[in-house]
Amino acid sequence: MIKTLKTFGLATLLASVLACGSHTKKEIKTVKQPNIIFFLVDDMGWMDTSINGSEYYETPNMERLAKMGMKFTHAYAANPLCSPTRSSILTGQDPARVRITMPGGHLPPNPNQDLSAKKGAPWQKMATPDSRTFLTTNQFTIAEALKENGYTTAHIGKWHLGQKGYWPEDHGFDINIGGQQHPGPPSYFSPYKIPNLPNGEKHEYITDRVTKEAVNFLDNQTKDKPFFLNVWQYGVHAPYQAPKELIAKYAAKKDPRGKQNSPIMGGMMEKVDESLGAILDKLEALDIMEDTVIVFYSDNGGNMYDVVNGDFPTNNYPLSFGKGNIYEGGIRVPCIVSWKGKIKPHSTSDEIIQSTDFYPTLLDITNTKQNPEQKLDGISLSDLLTKQKPLNRKAVFSHFPHYVPATGNYPTTAVWHEDYKLLKVYGEGPNRTPEYKLFNLKEDISESNNIAANEEKLVQSMTKMLDNYLNDIDALVPVKNPNYKKGSKSKFGIPPIFPIKNYPSY
Repeated sequence: MIKTLKTFGLATLLASVLACGSHTKKEIKTVKQPNIIFFLVDDMGWMDTSINGSEYYETPNMERLAKMGMKFTHAYAANPLCSPTRSSILTGQDPARVRITMPGGHLPPNPNQDLSAKKGAPWQKMATPDSRTFLTTNQFTIAEALKENGYTTAHIGKWHLGQKGYWPEDHGFDINIGGQQHPGPPSYFSPYKIPNLPNGEKHEYITDRVTKEAVNFLDNQTKDKPFFLNVWQYGVHAPYQAPKELIAKYAAKKDPRGKQNSPIMGGMMEKVDESLGAILDKLEALDIMEDTVIVFYSDNGGNMYDVVNGDFPTNNYPLSFGKGNIYEGGIRVPCIVSWKGKIKPHSTSDEIIQSTDFYPTLLDITNTKQNPEQKLDGISLSDLLTKQKPLNRKAVFSHFPHYVPATGNYPTTAVWHEDYKLLKVYGEGPNRTPEYKLFNLKEDISESNNIAANEEKLVQSMTKMLDNYLNDIDALVPVKNPNYKKGSKSKFGIPPIFPIKNYPSY
């Protein structure tokens, strides 16, 4: 893909003048493009916030934001792991199209590797594709599109989309603070050991540092030029560390639901919520809340495979499984979008949306033209957000063609259609054909009752949607593994327990 394009800002202005022939110059000048803040939390599950029913984590600022804008009940990451979903936000493309389907952004770049499925371990019925370990610079990211339209662009926090040469500054961001290849921070306490993230006082918390850098950025913006700011927090990814006083606070609490009980995660979540609150406070102090769109999202579901002090970091119940698994617990995420005066306050949408949708949405609400060479898999949410107009969407898809023994995931493609979700599980049917699982999420949010045998026609129609989509995005799919030996010891069935040592807290 060629990355050059005419300047969107000038083109947009000329189009506005031509379309508004009788308007005065003064009227044209009053049209202001909104600022954009994309607040992304790492590994935050759908149930990790009080807005969705958690009674253990304290997230008053998430509640505050939800009262300001629209909360989504059916928001999905494009993939149940971080790097793929992050690529989908930046490109508007399905991770399978981008070829980033696993979180390898910390590994050396592999531009010349054949990623197609070839062979696997003897216990694997299917051979699975490999994943690209970097976001190619041929992509025309949302940052580049907005920059062409006159925006100042900044990324602060986690990146995990490639080593040097593939960092935010190589993808359209004017400012990059803390964005490198790290999957999680080397330390949550200063010194952070991230060269482009300034250290604070000894034992300063990294979530606070990212917040300070974001607030400083806001203080230094002028009202005559819009900005696009990524605040991509490292929290609540491993290593599991929180300030001692917050650990003590949550150790003294008990979840009435009896599900979430990690004091360390409680402290980490509270720090993320404080960060959101500080940014909202700054927008109000600068009197630019009405000029700013805020997107709050997570890159995948909550972690339920690491073990911290004898238990999982969080619990996604009533959703099944968690991060790294394509069941709801791994891929359904919290989402709030706010734009004062444009989005109805304290509103809720049950529409199914996905992380790929934000690219076209931001193009629409900023009046930024799409690069004709940038294929978009998402759809714009603009009318849904500002007019509460239903989406004209038939289905949403996620392709996760990998075995992940730690999370219990088999290579699978999923399709959501109306109230139903179909899973195509590769190799688990007779003679290593696909197995199909169908769930009515409206009646069975925990995906505990497979109704595929009773809904053959629906399975057939949804399978056709799924297969057509895989063909459209040119997805790499699993093939029968030539090395498979029936009876080989499977890595599944081994409890996915990986004890985490007690990291220092201060």
